[in-house]
Amino acid sequence: MAEQRLPVPRLRGVSREQFMEHLYPQRKPLVLEGLDLGSCTSKWTVDYLSQAGGSKEVKVHVAAVAQMDFISKNFVYRTLPFNKLVQRAAEETHKEFFISEDEKYYLRSLGEDPRKDVADIRQQFPSLGGDIKFPIFFEEEQFFSSVFRISSPGLQLWTHYDVMDNFLIQVTGKKRVTLFSPRDAHYLYLSGSKSEVLNIDSPDLDKYPLFAKARRYECFLEAGDALFIPALWFHNVISEEFGVGVNVFWKHLPSECYDKTDTYGNKDPVAASRAVQILDRALKTLAELPEEYRDFYARQMVLRIQDKAYSKNFE
Repeated sequence: MAEQRLPVPRLRGVSREQFMEHLYPQRKPLVLEGLDLGSCTSKWTVDYLSQAGGSKEVKVHVAAVAQMDFISKNFVYRTLPFNKLVQRAAEETHKEFFISEDEKYYLRSLGEDPRKDVADIRQQFPSLGGDIKFPIFFEEEQFFSSVFRISSPGLQLWTHYDVMDNFLIQVTGKKRVTLFSPRDAHYLYLSGSKSEVLNIDSPDLDKYPLFAKARRYECFLEAGDALFIPALWFHNVISEEFGVGVNVFWKHLPSECYDKTDTYGNKDPVAASRAVQILDRALKTLAELPEEYRDFYARQMVLRIQDKAYSKNFE
């Protein structure tokens, strides 16, 4: 398993000024306790959610196993009335099911038209959106989305990064969140924005030997906690019990840096995507050379990237 386990700091009673001036610039995860999140932490029981959310149809992930994998897609998408989803997700076993009686459910709310609209709990679930207050630690024009999340007990989401800053607000239930620094990306065996290492607690080190070098940051969230996850920090989430949360995403960079067609908030910044395309073309050009030359010039390129682009300002 990963060698270093570091606790994510927890602070209570943090003001907007303290956060913006002293904590936010550090670009590190942080659990904030005692924030005014509205009445949701006391009201959002299974019965209340079922009644207030109604029978609006939602698209959900359904998996036969607890460890969900977005690379191999070991789940199916199904549609359920919201109240049915809440009731099923709160159960360990089901009388009605799609795959198996102990299948797991995961809701990641979407915009009305996912191709054009971002998720916002206040728009898609107005009867519930009024119960929650977002931490006002960013400017209103920076707001991007608020994603409603519901998870079955035991469900584990794959390790991935997001390109925008966000608060993961734990409204009900408990979660364990494991995070990895962007600086350790080369230890995580990435496929796009996702890690191939599914079992982070007992990884196959024969297959993923470098994973043992990744520094592992860990925290446990309970109702009322809000975890600040800076953009590009990898995170893996386990719902230790039936859990309801809301992710609030906002733009850390100027709006023009982001892909205007991105409604999920998971496309790399425009400049980063352009740089990767240029690199792909450069590698294709290098492939025209014999192996000895290709190896030599590729190493020269790596050294130039390290010299010009690597930062010395972060751990």
